[in-house]
Amino acid sequence: MATHDTRSQNPHNPQNPRTRQGPQDPHPYDPALFARRASSFGAQATAYAEHRPDYPEAAVRWALEPALRGRQDASLDVLDLAAGTGKLTTSLVALGHRVTAVEPDPGMRAELRAQVPEATALDGSAERIPLPDASVDAVLVGQAFHWFDQERALPEIARVLRPGGSLAGLWNTDDDRVDWIAELGRTVGKRVGFIDWSPSRTIDPHLAFSPLDNADFPHHQRRTTDSLVATVATHSHVLVLEPAERAEVLGRVRELLASRPETANGEFDLRLVTRVHRCVRTPDPS
Repeated sequence: MATHDTRSQNPHNPQNPRTRQGPQDPHPYDPALFARRASSFGAQATAYAEHRPDYPEAAVRWALEPALRGRQDASLDVLDLAAGTGKLTTSLVALGHRVTAVEPDPGMRAELRAQVPEATALDGSAERIPLPDASVDAVLVGQAFHWFDQERALPEIARVLRPGGSLAGLWNTDDDRVDWIAELGRTVGKRVGFIDWSPSRTIDPHLAFSPLDNADFPHHQRRTTDSLVATVATHSHVLVLEPAERAEVLGRVRELLASRPETANGEFDLRLVTRVHRCVRTPDPS
């Protein structure tokens, strides 16, 4: 069941959420490392497609709900932006929508075409969307909004999104309210946690969009030690490590999973929470 937070952000507030790092932040912003991490996924596209979790149907439906209000036709023109290997694209196609998936990395895009041939896959980025003005009913972004230059991306998204359409960011987070999952985050050193949620993972206020609504959707992914280690290995902060350091981190994960009764024997559930931030494209001033 989803939990909702309807407290809205002030669209006129100029504060950028990326500046809200405290002085004790163990991961200060490093532009060069950020760029390396953002471009690290393509070489692991097959593993990413196999091991990253999907998104719960209820979360995807909630993200799209504003765009469906008052429509006779329940099939939308949807842009999956920074679509990766098509995790979110798959869900959108299964719901019967016409999906264009835009992805800048050629390795990820090739895997997307193999995974979801029903979608139209295009080269592009959030800051350079290869679509005409007012051409889509919804723009959804899975696990990627934090990579965008939102000062450039939000006007570009507003350009292609029809008034009344949905813009939503979805993030799968580890449910670190569970003790062993919290320990996994400490072992790896940097995981996207439900409790340890960074304020930078949001949609910035913009005059073209309504204030945000937020909702959380618990779900789980069935894992084994091998598959969870493989999942951890697809995260950008692990991908950019030197081989010896990467092997050390993944070895610590194996040791942890072998030491915990919840995970030491066969399959187990990795509990997740999908966090969804959505807003609506407002009409342009006449």
